Amino acid sequence: MAPKVLISDKLSEAAVQIFRDRGIDVDFQPDLGKDKDKLAEIIGNYDGLAIRSATKVTEKILANAPNLKVIGRAGIGTDNIDKEAASKQGVIVMNTPFGNMITTAEHAIAMMFAVARQIPEASASTHAGKWEKSKFMGVELTGKTLGVIGAGNIGGIVCDRARGLKMKVVAYDPFLGEEKAEKMGVEKVELDELLSRADFITLHVPYTEQTANILSRENLEKTKPGVRIINCARGGLVDEEALADLLKSGHVAGAGFDVFAEEPAKENPLFNLPNVVCTPHLGAATTEAQENVALQVAEQMSDYLLTGAVTNALNMPSVTAEEAKVMGPWVKLAGHLGAFIGQMTDEPIKAINILYDGSVAKMNLKALNCGVVAGIMKRANPDVNMVSAPVVAREKGIQISTTNQDKSGVFDGYVKVTVVTEKRERSIAGTVFSDGKPRFIQIKGITIDAEIGEHMLYTTNEDVPGIIGTLGQTMGENGVNIANFTLGRHTAKGEAIALLYVDDQVPETVIGKLRDTGMFRQIKPLQFDVA
Repeated sequence: MAPKVLISDKLSEAAVQIFRDRGIDVDFQPDLGKDKDKLAEIIGNYDGLAIRSATKVTEKILANAPNLKVIGRAGIGTDNIDKEAASKQGVIVMNTPFGNMITTAEHAIAMMFAVARQIPEASASTHAGKWEKSKFMGVELTGKTLGVIGAGNIGGIVCDRARGLKMKVVAYDPFLGEEKAEKMGVEKVELDELLSRADFITLHVPYTEQTANILSRENLEKTKPGVRIINCARGGLVDEEALADLLKSGHVAGAGFDVFAEEPAKENPLFNLPNVVCTPHLGAATTEAQENVALQVAEQMSDYLLTGAVTNALNMPSVTAEEAKVMGPWVKLAGHLGAFIGQMTDEPIKAINILYDGSVAKMNLKALNCGVVAGIMKRANPDVNMVSAPVVAREKGIQISTTNQDKSGVFDGYVKVTVVTEKRERSIAGTVFSDGKPRFIQIKGITIDAEIGEHMLYTTNEDVPGIIGTLGQTMGENGVNIANFTLGRHTAKGEAIALLYVDDQVPETVIGKLRDTGMFRQIKPLQFDVA
């Protein structure tokens, strides 16, 4: 059955057609996002949800969406999506951070010009039949210092455009390295230095705990007298009340705002102040950008639903279509290794340590980590998946560590998973053979070669004669067919293990008969998702 996608906001017809051309069953209801009750009523029918900013994807909406696998936001901002709730439910949240970069950067530059030359007020005055040349004395951008807070994708474009205008650019960004800053032609500075030097300040950071109110009253008061401030990033980055006070006092000479702490902004302290240019969140509002982000989100969602490729996800490592093909068997192996340990471990897990050896160490380890953790968590929560598992592990305080190393053994590559509890450590290793089938190759340090089936039986015992006969006879007498039988031991007469791949789940009565023999220290039926 073809995946079903709901589009609940206005997206271009070209994007709708992309879904159809890719074989997706698409339901285009561009005004549905405004009706949260109707959305909650029907969302359970869909595998994907494509939105803009009008649709609010709340915890309540997600609770009504048991089949939802992916939410695609045509645009960069995802404030209208409860990402924590989506992650807990295992729903991937994607955005399109690159489709409107140039448009947003150009809007910031346009706002700088508008504020520098008081263009909106001068235009209104002229339309009113006035001729007030002396009233609208402006300033040049050439030679001025532009302070850029956030020198990522959009901020980087602003830096480039500003240098073309012969401005001196200083940038504050904790993630900007000196080498990258030099290549960009900007000076990397701390925030306080930027505030004291900049003639214009423009913000290009997301809204996070670290960036919220980054231009607080305290920081605004540190700015250079006569500064002009531009915000085309996110609302809530600037203390609007404090900025209004500084505009009235003349400390700040002007401001250009496209985003506000509360939107839609019907009232705001900045409204109706002289030399304050306000626009209704137009940063991405160009024909080119709207088309770009719509097409991108349709392609990204289709890729995920059809091939498993993950692009621009906020709560899941990205996996290209090519990676998905190569990594598919390894992701399955990761899940099987996690599932084995999850089913074998009864006490609370403190840490999960994952070792990648050889060829697999060069793959997308973040995605493989998610597969391991999901496999472990499924015993306690069968609905957990690669998206929600890391969230569940974090909530439980489980530490996850990863080690990768060059090829160290006979296998081209292998994965070893170790869990740590208060009482013990338990480990298992596996590989993928050339036939693409995952195998267990080591349990408790004992070398084996075990094909993985849906139903398996694991036993431990002292290495004594009669184990094979007892297992085979008991299974045969009770109608359990053995598809594959693997044995391993540390040393002769030491600890030994058996792993049986059987056609059907082993009944509890059969397990009871094996226990009654007194030959086995541990007997554990296991199940694996091999579909």
